[in-house]
Amino acid sequence: MLRCAERDLDLTHPQIMGVLNITPDSFSDAGQLLQDDRVHLGAVRGGARRMVHAGAVVLDVGGESTRPGATPVSEQQELARVIPVVQALQELDVVVSVDTRHAAVAAAAIAAGAHMINDVTAGEDSRMLALVAEAGVGFALMHMQGSPATMQQEPHYNDVVADVRAFLQRRAETCYAAGIPADRLLLDPGFGFGKTVTHNLQLLASLRCLRHDGLPLLVGLSRKSTIGAVTGRAVHEREFGSVAAAVIAAERGANLIRVHDVAATMDGLKMWRAVADQEQGQP
Repeated sequence: MLRCAERDLDLTHPQIMGVLNITPDSFSDAGQLLQDDRVHLGAVRGGARRMVHAGAVVLDVGGESTRPGATPVSEQQELARVIPVVQALQELDVVVSVDTRHAAVAAAAIAAGAHMINDVTAGEDSRMLALVAEAGVGFALMHMQGSPATMQQEPHYNDVVADVRAFLQRRAETCYAAGIPADRLLLDPGFGFGKTVTHNLQLLASLRCLRHDGLPLLVGLSRKSTIGAVTGRAVHEREFGSVAAAVIAAERGANLIRVHDVAATMDGLKMWRAVADQEQGQP
């Protein structure tokens, strides 16, 4: 059970985190949720309801793009994008996660009702860990080599699986020392964040090896460049490849899967679960 403020998230079976990127270059929402740098709350509410109805148990709100080569935005701009959305999502029965690497944004999001912080830097901001410990929210630790602006410039590892595993273990231990208990933590290998296609495929193949101390795994592969490289598909044609990647991740131990296409992914996971139940002799 993952504890996220006043909410508990049952991760006995893989669950879905739906993506709500309030950025102009989102894989799926560009021009819909953000228009002239103003949040379109009607579109946000509609998209959020559809994701929850389709089976998402977490909605992940992001106001700063972290895709390769992305330009950082100011905290004020990120806050203006994220906080109205967090407030609007309070009407839904769902865990609200905020994808931010800035403690000031995390603090405002928690005050607005966020239950989880999804940090691509695994708490690099020195204030983040103390904030999360005090607030009692869930916390996702992600591995990234470099920064969004530089991470895809010839990434290199001695052994990508061992290196990522060691990093996540170190950050988990740092969280424990800061007063964040294990039942509030998720580990994310950071697919596409400072990795080549081969690195990403190696991490997916060895996903079970990345688990540390029984902590659940968060995986985000949806529509990423590795799927494009394997399938030859453009970003908006990667739904089928993304569903396949999600099912592979579930089979290899992922607990929470971050996706753009919630309904399609849920269908894939239902089929995988039905077969897995038969293997285990369940009705």
